[in-house]
Amino acid sequence: MNKNLKIAVIGGGSSYTPELIEGFIKRYAELPITQLYLADIEEGREKLDIIGGLARRMFDKAGINIDLKLTLNRREAIKDANFIITQFRVGLLDARGRDERIPLRYNRIGQETTGAGGFAKALRTIPVILDICKDIEGLAPNAMLLNFTNPAGILTEAVLKHTNVKTIGLCNIPIGTKMQMAELCETDVNNVFIEMLGINHLNWTTKVVVNGKDISNEVFTKAASASGLTMKNIPDFGWDASFLQAMGALPCGYHRYFYMEDDMLKEQLESLEYEGTRADVVKKVEQDLFELYKDPNLAIKPPQLQERGGAYYSEAALNLVSSIYNNKGDIQTVNVRNNGVISCLPDEVSVEVNCIIDSQGAHPIQLSTEISPQIRGLLQLVKAYEELTVEAGVTGNYDTAIQALTIHPLVGSIKVAISILNDILAENKAHLSQFKVDSKIT
Repeated sequence: MNKNLKIAVIGGGSSYTPELIEGFIKRYAELPITQLYLADIEEGREKLDIIGGLARRMFDKAGINIDLKLTLNRREAIKDANFIITQFRVGLLDARGRDERIPLRYNRIGQETTGAGGFAKALRTIPVILDICKDIEGLAPNAMLLNFTNPAGILTEAVLKHTNVKTIGLCNIPIGTKMQMAELCETDVNNVFIEMLGINHLNWTTKVVVNGKDISNEVFTKAASASGLTMKNIPDFGWDASFLQAMGALPCGYHRYFYMEDDMLKEQLESLEYEGTRADVVKKVEQDLFELYKDPNLAIKPPQLQERGGAYYSEAALNLVSSIYNNKGDIQTVNVRNNGVISCLPDEVSVEVNCIIDSQGAHPIQLSTEISPQIRGLLQLVKAYEELTVEAGVTGNYDTAIQALTIHPLVGSIKVAISILNDILAENKAHLSQFKVDSKIT
Protein backbone atom coordinates (compact mmCIF):
# COMPACT_ATOMS: atom_id res chain seq x y z
CA MET A 1 0.00 0.00 0.00
CA ASN A 2 1.45 3.35 -1.08
CA LYS A 3 1.66 5.80 1.83
CA ASN A 4 2.04 8.78 -0.53
CA LEU A 5 -1.19 8.64 -2.49
CA LYS A 6 -1.40 11.16 -5.32
CA ILE A 7 -4.54 11.51 -7.43
CA ALA A 8 -4.82 13.76 -10.47
CA VAL A 9 -8.16 14.87 -11.91
CA ILE A 10 -7.98 16.05 -15.53
CA GLY A 11 -10.92 18.39 -15.97
CA GLY A 12 -10.78 19.50 -12.36
CA GLY A 13 -12.90 22.58 -13.04
CA SER A 14 -15.93 20.42 -13.85
CA SER A 15 -19.18 21.14 -12.04
CA TYR A 16 -19.09 17.46 -11.00
CA THR A 17 -15.86 17.83 -9.00
CA PRO A 18 -17.62 18.63 -5.68
CA GLU A 19 -19.09 15.11 -5.95
CA LEU A 20 -15.56 13.75 -5.97
CA ILE A 21 -14.47 15.99 -3.12
CA GLU A 22 -17.37 14.78 -0.98
CA GLY A 23 -16.40 11.21 -1.84
CA PHE A 24 -12.75 11.77 -0.87
CA ILE A 25 -13.92 13.15 2.49
CA LYS A 26 -16.26 10.24 3.21
CA ARG A 27 -13.61 7.68 2.31
CA TYR A 28 -10.55 9.33 3.80
CA ALA A 29 -10.03 6.55 6.36
CA GLU A 30 -9.73 3.92 3.62
CA LEU A 31 -8.28 6.23 0.96
CA PRO A 32 -5.78 8.54 2.73
CA ILE A 33 -4.89 10.90 -0.10
CA THR A 34 -1.79 12.98 0.46
CA GLN A 35 -1.90 15.00 -2.79
CA LEU A 36 -4.87 15.91 -4.98
CA TYR A 37 -4.20 17.77 -8.22
CA LEU A 38 -7.08 19.40 -10.07
CA ALA A 39 -5.92 20.20 -13.61
CA ASP A 40 -7.70 22.11 -16.35
CA ILE A 41 -7.03 24.23 -19.44
CA GLU A 42 -6.74 28.01 -19.75
CA GLU A 43 -10.39 28.35 -20.82
CA GLY A 44 -11.38 26.62 -17.59
CA ARG A 45 -9.18 28.72 -15.29
CA GLU A 46 -12.04 30.64 -13.63
CA LYS A 47 -14.11 27.52 -12.96
CA LEU A 48 -11.03 25.71 -11.65
CA ASP A 49 -10.36 28.52 -9.17
CA ILE A 50 -13.97 28.45 -7.99
CA ILE A 51 -13.95 24.66 -7.60
CA GLY A 52 -10.59 24.83 -5.83
CA GLY A 53 -11.94 27.34 -3.30
CA LEU A 54 -14.98 25.19 -2.57
CA ALA A 55 -12.84 22.03 -2.30
CA ARG A 56 -10.54 23.70 0.25
CA ARG A 57 -13.53 24.82 2.33
CA MET A 58 -14.98 21.30 2.21
CA PHE A 59 -11.68 19.76 3.34
CA ASP A 60 -11.28 22.35 6.10
CA LYS A 61 -14.82 21.77 7.36
CA ALA A 62 -14.15 18.02 7.46
CA GLY A 63 -10.82 18.55 9.23
CA ILE A 64 -8.93 16.66 6.55
CA ASN A 65 -5.37 17.56 5.59
CA ILE A 66 -5.00 16.95 1.86
CA ASP A 67 -2.42 18.87 -0.16
CA LEU A 68 -4.70 20.34 -2.85
CA LYS A 69 -3.04 21.77 -5.96
CA LEU A 70 -4.74 23.65 -8.81
CA THR A 71 -2.84 23.69 -12.08
CA LEU A 72 -3.10 24.45 -15.79
CA ASN A 73 -0.01 22.26 -16.29
CA ARG A 74 -1.33 18.78 -17.05
CA ARG A 75 2.11 17.19 -16.89
CA GLU A 76 2.66 18.53 -13.38
CA ALA A 77 -0.60 16.91 -12.29
CA ILE A 78 0.22 13.57 -13.93
CA LYS A 79 3.83 13.22 -12.75
CA ASP A 80 4.13 10.33 -10.28
CA ALA A 81 0.36 10.11 -9.78
CA ASN A 82 -1.07 6.80 -8.60
CA PHE A 83 -4.50 7.38 -10.11
CA ILE A 84 -5.53 9.73 -12.91
CA ILE A 85 -9.23 10.48 -13.34
CA THR A 86 -10.31 12.05 -16.63
CA GLN A 87 -13.59 14.01 -16.80
CA PHE A 88 -13.06 16.63 -19.50
CA ARG A 89 -15.13 17.96 -22.41
CA VAL A 90 -13.27 19.02 -25.55
CA GLY A 91 -14.93 22.14 -26.93
CA LEU A 92 -16.92 22.70 -23.73
CA LEU A 93 -20.73 22.91 -23.74
CA ASP A 94 -20.81 24.89 -26.99
CA ALA A 95 -19.47 21.80 -28.76
CA ARG A 96 -22.07 19.65 -27.04
CA GLY A 97 -24.76 21.97 -28.34
CA ARG A 98 -23.50 21.49 -31.89
CA ASP A 99 -23.38 17.72 -31.39
CA GLU A 100 -27.04 17.75 -30.42
CA ARG A 101 -28.24 20.18 -33.10
CA ILE A 102 -26.46 18.83 -36.19
CA PRO A 103 -28.25 15.44 -36.33
CA LEU A 104 -31.62 17.06 -35.63
CA ARG A 105 -31.26 19.04 -38.88
CA TYR A 106 -31.62 15.71 -40.66
CA ASN A 107 -34.33 14.26 -38.38
CA ARG A 108 -31.84 12.08 -36.55
CA ILE A 109 -31.34 11.71 -32.79
CA GLY A 110 -29.05 14.42 -31.40
CA GLN A 111 -27.44 13.16 -28.18
CA GLU A 112 -24.03 13.77 -26.66
CA THR A 113 -22.83 10.14 -26.44
CA THR A 114 -25.17 8.14 -28.67
CA GLY A 115 -25.50 8.25 -32.46
CA ALA A 116 -24.09 11.08 -34.57
CA GLY A 117 -23.66 13.43 -31.60
CA GLY A 118 -21.60 10.89 -29.71
CA PHE A 119 -19.61 10.27 -32.88
CA ALA A 120 -18.64 13.96 -33.11
CA LYS A 121 -17.66 14.00 -29.44
CA ALA A 122 -15.52 10.91 -29.94
CA LEU A 123 -13.67 12.41 -32.92
CA ARG A 124 -12.78 15.49 -30.86
CA THR A 125 -11.82 13.58 -27.75
CA ILE A 126 -9.80 10.59 -29.02
CA PRO A 127 -6.71 12.67 -29.96
CA VAL A 128 -6.78 14.42 -26.57
CA ILE A 129 -7.07 11.24 -24.48
CA LEU A 130 -4.22 9.70 -26.49
CA ASP A 131 -2.10 12.80 -25.91
CA ILE A 132 -2.81 12.56 -22.18
CA CYS A 133 -1.73 8.92 -22.33
CA LYS A 134 1.63 9.92 -23.83
CA ASP A 135 2.21 12.05 -20.73
CA ILE A 136 1.16 9.17 -18.48
CA GLU A 137 3.53 6.75 -20.24
CA GLY A 138 6.42 9.14 -19.66
CA LEU A 139 5.59 10.64 -16.26
CA ALA A 140 3.53 8.03 -14.39
CA PRO A 141 3.94 4.66 -16.16
CA ASN A 142 2.53 2.70 -13.21
CA ALA A 143 -0.55 4.90 -12.80
CA MET A 144 -4.08 3.67 -13.35
CA LEU A 145 -6.17 5.81 -15.70
CA LEU A 146 -9.84 5.88 -14.76
CA ASN A 147 -11.75 7.45 -17.61
CA PHE A 148 -15.15 9.02 -17.00
CA THR A 149 -15.03 11.18 -20.14
CA ASN A 150 -17.73 10.29 -22.67
CA PRO A 151 -18.14 8.37 -24.85
CA ALA A 152 -16.39 6.27 -22.21
CA GLY A 153 -16.42 2.93 -24.03
CA ILE A 154 -15.01 4.34 -27.25
CA LEU A 155 -12.28 6.26 -25.43
CA THR A 156 -11.37 3.21 -23.36
CA GLU A 157 -11.03 1.20 -26.55
CA ALA A 158 -8.82 3.87 -28.13
CA VAL A 159 -6.51 3.81 -25.08
CA LEU A 160 -6.42 0.01 -25.01
CA LYS A 161 -5.57 -0.24 -28.71
CA HIS A 162 -3.13 2.64 -29.08
CA THR A 163 -1.28 3.05 -25.75
CA ASN A 164 0.42 1.06 -23.00
CA VAL A 165 -1.49 2.83 -20.23
CA LYS A 166 -3.35 0.76 -17.67
CA THR A 167 -6.92 1.94 -17.98
CA ILE A 168 -10.47 1.23 -16.86
CA GLY A 169 -13.51 3.00 -18.29
CA LEU A 170 -16.20 4.14 -15.89
CA CYS A 171 -19.87 5.04 -16.04
CA ASN A 172 -22.45 5.74 -13.36
CA ILE A 173 -25.17 3.70 -15.09
CA PRO A 174 -24.19 0.29 -13.61
CA ILE A 175 -24.08 1.53 -10.02
CA GLY A 176 -27.23 3.59 -10.66
CA THR A 177 -29.00 0.49 -11.96
CA LYS A 178 -28.00 -1.46 -8.86
CA MET A 179 -29.37 1.33 -6.65
CA GLN A 180 -32.59 1.36 -8.69
CA MET A 181 -32.98 -2.41 -8.33
CA ALA A 182 -32.56 -2.12 -4.57
CA GLU A 183 -35.24 0.57 -4.45
CA LEU A 184 -37.54 -1.43 -6.72
CA CYS A 185 -37.16 -4.48 -4.46
CA GLU A 186 -37.29 -2.39 -1.26
CA THR A 187 -34.01 -3.75 0.08
CA ASP A 188 -30.52 -2.56 0.93
CA VAL A 189 -28.20 -2.22 -2.05
CA ASN A 190 -25.71 -4.58 -0.38
CA ASN A 191 -28.28 -7.36 -0.75
CA VAL A 192 -28.39 -6.93 -4.53
CA PHE A 193 -26.22 -8.58 -7.18
CA ILE A 194 -26.73 -7.76 -10.84
CA GLU A 195 -25.09 -9.22 -13.91
CA MET A 196 -24.62 -6.67 -16.70
CA LEU A 197 -23.25 -7.17 -20.17
CA GLY A 198 -22.75 -5.04 -23.24
CA ILE A 199 -20.86 -1.87 -24.03
CA ASN A 200 -20.98 1.58 -22.50
CA HIS A 201 -24.45 3.16 -22.81
CA LEU A 202 -25.66 -0.04 -24.46
CA ASN A 203 -25.71 -2.61 -21.67
CA TRP A 204 -28.33 -5.01 -20.43
CA THR A 205 -29.04 -6.27 -16.93
CA THR A 206 -29.48 -10.00 -17.47
CA LYS A 207 -29.70 -11.20 -13.87
CA VAL A 208 -30.90 -9.72 -10.59
CA VAL A 209 -30.21 -11.63 -7.39
CA VAL A 210 -31.49 -10.39 -4.01
CA ASN A 211 -30.40 -12.13 -0.82
CA GLY A 212 -29.18 -15.06 -2.88
CA LYS A 213 -32.47 -15.52 -4.78
CA ASP A 214 -32.68 -14.99 -8.54
CA ILE A 215 -35.67 -12.68 -9.05
CA SER A 216 -34.86 -11.55 -12.59
CA ASN A 217 -38.27 -12.32 -14.09
CA GLU A 218 -40.13 -10.52 -11.32
CA VAL A 219 -37.87 -7.48 -11.70
CA PHE A 220 -38.35 -7.32 -15.47
CA THR A 221 -42.12 -7.32 -14.88
CA LYS A 222 -41.91 -4.61 -12.20
CA ALA A 223 -39.53 -2.49 -14.25
CA ALA A 224 -42.06 -2.07 -17.06
CA SER A 225 -44.35 -0.05 -14.81
CA ALA A 226 -41.68 1.62 -12.67
CA SER A 227 -40.66 5.21 -13.20
CA GLY A 228 -37.17 6.57 -12.66
CA LEU A 229 -35.28 3.78 -14.42
CA THR A 230 -33.40 6.23 -16.61
CA MET A 231 -30.86 9.07 -16.53
CA LYS A 232 -31.42 12.78 -15.90
CA ASN A 233 -30.96 13.58 -19.59
CA ILE A 234 -33.22 10.82 -20.98
CA PRO A 235 -37.04 11.09 -20.99
CA ASP A 236 -38.68 8.47 -18.79
CA PHE A 237 -40.80 6.68 -21.37
CA GLY A 238 -41.97 3.38 -19.86
CA TRP A 239 -40.97 -0.03 -21.16
CA ASP A 240 -43.51 -2.44 -22.63
CA ALA A 241 -43.91 -5.37 -20.19
CA SER A 242 -44.18 -8.07 -22.86
CA PHE A 243 -41.15 -6.60 -24.64
CA LEU A 244 -38.99 -6.88 -21.51
CA GLN A 245 -40.19 -10.40 -20.78
CA ALA A 246 -39.43 -11.53 -24.33
CA MET A 247 -35.99 -9.88 -24.18
CA GLY A 248 -35.21 -11.55 -20.87
CA ALA A 249 -33.16 -8.56 -19.76
CA LEU A 250 -33.49 -4.97 -18.61
CA PRO A 251 -32.10 -2.45 -21.12
CA CYS A 252 -30.32 0.63 -19.79
CA GLY A 253 -31.86 4.08 -20.19
CA TYR A 254 -29.95 4.83 -23.39
CA HIS A 255 -31.68 1.95 -25.17
CA ARG A 256 -34.71 4.21 -25.47
CA TYR A 257 -32.92 5.95 -28.33
CA PHE A 258 -32.90 2.64 -30.21
CA TYR A 259 -36.12 0.95 -29.11
CA MET A 260 -38.24 4.14 -28.99
CA GLU A 261 -36.49 6.21 -31.63
CA ASP A 262 -39.63 7.92 -32.97
CA ASP A 263 -40.79 9.05 -29.52
CA MET A 264 -37.32 10.22 -28.53
CA LEU A 265 -36.79 12.16 -31.75
CA LYS A 266 -40.19 13.82 -31.44
CA GLU A 267 -39.40 14.83 -27.85
CA GLN A 268 -36.02 16.28 -28.89
CA LEU A 269 -37.48 18.29 -31.74
CA GLU A 270 -40.24 19.68 -29.50
CA SER A 271 -37.73 20.53 -26.74
CA LEU A 272 -35.54 22.28 -29.27
CA GLU A 273 -38.38 24.72 -29.91
CA TYR A 274 -39.13 25.72 -26.32
CA GLU A 275 -35.91 25.17 -24.31
CA GLY A 276 -33.15 24.34 -26.79
CA THR A 277 -30.87 21.33 -26.56
CA ARG A 278 -29.85 19.54 -23.38
CA ALA A 279 -26.59 21.53 -23.65
CA ASP A 280 -28.59 24.76 -23.38
CA VAL A 281 -30.33 23.46 -20.26
CA VAL A 282 -27.04 22.31 -18.73
CA LYS A 283 -25.45 25.72 -19.39
CA LYS A 284 -28.11 27.36 -17.25
CA VAL A 285 -27.77 24.71 -14.53
CA GLU A 286 -23.98 25.17 -14.51
CA GLN A 287 -24.23 28.96 -14.32
CA ASP A 288 -26.41 28.63 -11.24
CA LEU A 289 -24.13 25.99 -9.72
CA PHE A 290 -20.98 28.07 -10.11
CA GLU A 291 -22.71 31.06 -8.54
CA LEU A 292 -23.44 28.80 -5.57
CA TYR A 293 -19.86 27.45 -5.56
CA LYS A 294 -18.51 31.01 -5.28
CA ASP A 295 -20.21 31.55 -1.90
CA PRO A 296 -17.39 31.78 0.67
CA ASN A 297 -19.75 30.34 3.28
CA LEU A 298 -20.51 27.20 1.25
CA ALA A 299 -18.46 24.25 2.50
CA ILE A 300 -20.56 21.27 1.35
CA LYS A 301 -21.69 19.84 -1.96
CA PRO A 302 -24.93 21.73 -2.67
CA PRO A 303 -28.05 19.59 -3.29
CA GLN A 304 -28.69 21.56 -6.51
CA LEU A 305 -25.86 19.56 -8.12
CA GLN A 306 -28.37 16.72 -8.55
CA GLU A 307 -30.02 18.78 -11.31
CA ARG A 308 -26.83 18.38 -13.35
CA GLY A 309 -27.33 14.61 -13.56
CA GLY A 310 -24.54 12.12 -12.97
CA ALA A 311 -26.04 10.47 -9.90
CA TYR A 312 -23.59 8.24 -7.99
CA TYR A 313 -20.66 9.65 -9.97
CA SER A 314 -18.28 9.85 -7.01
CA GLU A 315 -19.59 6.54 -5.67
CA ALA A 316 -18.61 4.77 -8.89
CA ALA A 317 -15.24 6.51 -9.17
CA LEU A 318 -14.13 6.09 -5.58
CA ASN A 319 -15.46 2.56 -5.22
CA LEU A 320 -13.05 1.71 -8.00
CA VAL A 321 -10.09 3.68 -6.63
CA SER A 322 -10.57 2.22 -3.14
CA SER A 323 -10.90 -1.36 -4.39
CA ILE A 324 -7.66 -1.07 -6.35
CA TYR A 325 -5.78 0.77 -3.59
CA ASN A 326 -6.99 -1.64 -0.88
CA ASN A 327 -6.89 -4.80 -3.03
CA LYS A 328 -10.52 -5.57 -2.13
CA GLY A 329 -11.36 -8.18 -4.75
CA ASP A 330 -14.99 -7.04 -4.98
CA ILE A 331 -17.20 -6.98 -8.07
CA GLN A 332 -17.94 -3.84 -10.09
CA THR A 333 -19.20 -3.23 -13.62
CA VAL A 334 -16.60 -1.36 -15.67
CA ASN A 335 -15.20 -0.98 -19.19
CA VAL A 336 -12.26 -3.25 -20.01
CA ARG A 337 -10.74 -5.23 -22.89
CA ASN A 338 -13.10 -8.04 -23.90
CA ASN A 339 -10.62 -10.92 -24.17
CA GLY A 340 -13.37 -13.43 -24.97
CA VAL A 341 -15.83 -12.59 -22.18
CA ILE A 342 -18.48 -11.62 -24.73
CA SER A 343 -17.85 -14.32 -27.31
CA CYS A 344 -19.70 -12.60 -30.16
CA LEU A 345 -17.33 -9.58 -30.05
CA PRO A 346 -13.63 -9.29 -30.96
CA ASP A 347 -11.13 -9.84 -28.15
CA GLU A 348 -9.45 -6.43 -28.44
CA VAL A 349 -12.55 -4.23 -28.12
CA SER A 350 -13.84 -2.61 -24.92
CA VAL A 351 -16.87 -4.07 -23.19
CA GLU A 352 -18.83 -3.18 -20.06
CA VAL A 353 -19.08 -6.23 -17.81
CA ASN A 354 -18.79 -7.38 -14.22
CA CYS A 355 -15.17 -7.52 -13.06
CA ILE A 356 -13.26 -8.48 -9.94
CA ILE A 357 -11.33 -5.39 -8.80
CA ASP A 358 -8.00 -5.78 -7.01
CA SER A 359 -4.61 -4.08 -6.84
CA GLN A 360 -3.82 -5.21 -10.38
CA GLY A 361 -6.94 -3.68 -11.88
CA ALA A 362 -10.15 -5.15 -13.31
CA HIS A 363 -10.55 -8.84 -14.20
CA PRO A 364 -13.69 -9.72 -16.21
CA ILE A 365 -15.96 -12.46 -14.87
CA GLN A 366 -17.29 -15.10 -17.24
CA LEU A 367 -20.96 -14.51 -18.03
CA SER A 368 -23.50 -16.84 -16.45
CA THR A 369 -26.19 -16.08 -19.03
CA GLU A 370 -26.17 -16.76 -22.75
CA ILE A 371 -26.35 -13.77 -25.08
CA SER A 372 -29.64 -13.99 -26.94
CA PRO A 373 -30.04 -12.99 -30.62
CA GLN A 374 -32.11 -9.92 -29.67
CA ILE A 375 -29.19 -8.63 -27.62
CA ARG A 376 -26.42 -9.91 -29.88
CA GLY A 377 -27.75 -8.24 -33.02
CA LEU A 378 -27.81 -4.66 -31.73
CA LEU A 379 -24.66 -5.15 -29.66
CA GLN A 380 -22.55 -6.33 -32.60
CA LEU A 381 -23.79 -3.56 -34.87
CA VAL A 382 -23.08 -0.72 -32.43
CA LYS A 383 -19.73 -2.22 -31.46
CA ALA A 384 -18.74 -2.33 -35.16
CA TYR A 385 -19.63 1.37 -35.33
CA GLU A 386 -17.42 1.98 -32.29
CA GLU A 387 -14.49 0.13 -33.83
CA LEU A 388 -14.74 2.25 -36.97
CA THR A 389 -15.12 5.41 -34.88
CA VAL A 390 -11.89 4.68 -33.00
CA GLU A 391 -10.11 4.16 -36.31
CA ALA A 392 -11.54 7.36 -37.78
CA GLY A 393 -10.69 9.33 -34.65
CA VAL A 394 -7.08 8.16 -34.74
CA THR A 395 -6.43 8.33 -38.50
CA GLY A 396 -8.71 11.15 -39.62
CA ASN A 397 -9.84 9.00 -42.54
CA TYR A 398 -12.99 10.47 -44.09
CA ASP A 399 -14.16 7.21 -45.68
CA THR A 400 -13.84 5.32 -42.38
CA ALA A 401 -15.89 8.05 -40.70
CA ILE A 402 -18.64 7.69 -43.31
CA GLN A 403 -18.69 3.92 -42.83
CA ALA A 404 -19.01 4.36 -39.07
CA LEU A 405 -21.91 6.80 -39.29
CA THR A 406 -23.74 4.87 -42.01
CA ILE A 407 -23.93 1.62 -40.06
CA HIS A 408 -25.07 3.28 -36.84
CA PRO A 409 -28.76 2.41 -36.33
CA LEU A 410 -29.60 6.03 -35.47
CA VAL A 411 -28.18 7.32 -38.79
CA GLY A 412 -28.56 4.49 -41.29
CA SER A 413 -28.27 6.41 -44.57
CA ILE A 414 -25.24 7.18 -46.71
CA LYS A 415 -26.66 10.52 -47.84
CA VAL A 416 -27.49 11.60 -44.30
CA ALA A 417 -24.15 10.31 -42.97
CA ILE A 418 -22.24 12.40 -45.52
CA SER A 419 -24.26 15.53 -44.70
CA ILE A 420 -23.82 15.05 -40.95
CA LEU A 421 -20.09 14.34 -41.23
CA ASN A 422 -19.49 17.40 -43.41
CA ASP A 423 -21.34 19.55 -40.86
CA ILE A 424 -19.35 18.02 -38.00
CA LEU A 425 -16.06 18.71 -39.74
CA ALA A 426 -17.03 22.24 -40.73
CA GLU A 427 -18.24 23.18 -37.22
CA ASN A 428 -15.41 21.50 -35.29
CA LYS A 429 -12.36 22.54 -37.32
CA ALA A 430 -10.47 23.73 -34.25
CA HIS A 431 -10.67 20.27 -32.67
CA LEU A 432 -10.39 17.90 -35.65
CA SER A 433 -6.89 18.51 -36.97
CA GLN A 434 -6.47 14.79 -37.70
CA PHE A 435 -8.77 15.30 -40.73
CA LYS A 436 -7.02 18.39 -42.14
CA VAL A 437 -5.09 16.70 -44.96
CA ASP A 438 -8.09 14.87 -46.40
CA SER A 439 -9.12 16.34 -49.75
CA LYS A 440 -12.77 15.40 -49.22
CA ILE A 441 -13.28 17.91 -46.42
CA THR A 442 -15.16 21.02 -47.49
